[in-house]
Amino acid sequence: MFRISHYMRELLDPTPLGPPREPPGPVVIWNLIRRCNLTCKHCYAISADKAFAGELSTREALEVMEDLRRFRVPVLILSGGEPLMRPDIFELSSRAKAMGFYVGLSTNGTLITDENIDEIAAVGYDYVGISLDGVGETHDRFRRRQGAFEESLHGIRLCRQRDIKVGIRFTLTQDNEGELPALLELMEAEGVEKFYLSHLNYAGRGNKNRKDDVHHRMTRRAMELLFETCLADRRAGGRREFVTGNNDADGVFLLQWAARHFPAERVEHLRHGLERWGGNSSGVNIANIDNLGNVHPDTMWWDYTLGNVRERPFSEIWMDTSDPLMAGLKRRPRPVKGRCAACRERAICGGNTRVRAWQLTGDPWAEDPACYLTDEEIGVEYRGERLVTTPWSRRKAG
Repeated sequence: MFRISHYMRELLDPTPLGPPREPPGPVVIWNLIRRCNLTCKHCYAISADKAFAGELSTREALEVMEDLRRFRVPVLILSGGEPLMRPDIFELSSRAKAMGFYVGLSTNGTLITDENIDEIAAVGYDYVGISLDGVGETHDRFRRRQGAFEESLHGIRLCRQRDIKVGIRFTLTQDNEGELPALLELMEAEGVEKFYLSHLNYAGRGNKNRKDDVHHRMTRRAMELLFETCLADRRAGGRREFVTGNNDADGVFLLQWAARHFPAERVEHLRHGLERWGGNSSGVNIANIDNLGNVHPDTMWWDYTLGNVRERPFSEIWMDTSDPLMAGLKRRPRPVKGRCAACRERAICGGNTRVRAWQLTGDPWAEDPACYLTDEEIGVEYRGERLVTTPWSRRKAG
């Protein structure tokens, strides 16, 4: 996750960086259930409104939770499918809160109702993320259900009424890129505290719709709009959060955007902060457990399983580098190839999201096809068939 708001604060009001801080354990995104009341176009879990066999029982989920806590996992994001369709969701959520986790709920929002909002509030979720693909009919078309937008908006409003921190989650595609301005306006009008833009990853149903991924110029437009909206909010004294996910080139693009709007010393301060962040952390600080207990490097790697929590504790699976993918993901720098290997800004993005290379080429270390930065912007040039990194001074002069 790339925290635009954090870095915008640093541009406006720089603070000492201090020593690097490593999280005590990975953030775990846990797909507790695969069943969902919707069949969204870009669903990575390929969910449906039916029961799926073999899912973890309440007892098994609680045992996994105990292991995660011993392993010092700080954050649990409870997801699906639609997590509110799991009968024990409030029992598991309350237990997670009692154990000291930061607990988030990732939902489509249609099942947040007047009948269950008190139970949701009683859990004390630290954050509820509600997915929207646009306003009105656009959202309904993506969600393949008439009226889904109004149901989700009602869920947002119920959370706001109970002082639950709520955010909008938006997956950017070629078909809904034009909805971003309206969603940002909706965020402000409804008093929503957080906006998360997810770049479309080639996984699950999103992989089947890969041709619908936004063109690079659309991605750039969307990111510039987020930067400008975040900057305006900060300058107006706002505290809204803007974050992105699934394309770590966003950090490099922010640095280059900042170079056009801020003094050189602020940009250099930003660079140091971005290099400390280091970009993609799949397999290191981000983990996924699916509904069957399979462990993956992150939520987009469902076709690559590291182990199962019924057979080995998560803590053992996560630290096992005998798996070649995990060994590579935990290396710094990672053994990336092509443009990613020659990229001058690799210290910022960390080689970006590996699953797209895996989906397209079968090689997790191939260059990321969704990097939307030009060769000139990342200091790469071709000499015959060989890629080389352009020296910084030469790039500036050119």
